[in-house]
Amino acid sequence: QVQLVESGGGLVQAGGSLRLSCAASGRTFSSRAMGWFRQAPGKERELVAAINSDGVGTYYASSVKGRFTISRDNAKNTVYLQMNSLKPEDTAVYYCAARRITFSGGIYYSTGGNWYDYWGQGTQVTVSS
Repeated sequence: QVQLVESGGGLVQAGGSLRLSCAASGRTFSSRAMGWFRQAPGKERELVAAINSDGVGTYYASSVKGRFTISRDNAKNTVYLQMNSLKPEDTAVYYCAARRITFSGGIYYSTGGNWYDYWGQGTQVTVSS
């Protein structure tokens, strides 16, 4: 069983920055692909960024590319999402998700949430204009 706990959300003005963290329990973090999703009221859940198990491969949604950076520290069992130049449309609940993978050079993300095995409880990000 893996538990994921997000932190770092809050209220920020447009143009500001936040760094989200997702701490994972267990010994298998280094073999898990990780993703950050978000869901705004009335909208579908969206994959924002993903990173493979060794941190080499990353994916970004076009809406955040160049503004958000995903990273991980396998020694700390933590994945991060650095969010810069925030916009009001970034307002959402942000969730981290994990899936165990057997080969870091293979598929390491999916825009479909069902691909992931574990989810955190979410952290609210609100960007004011």
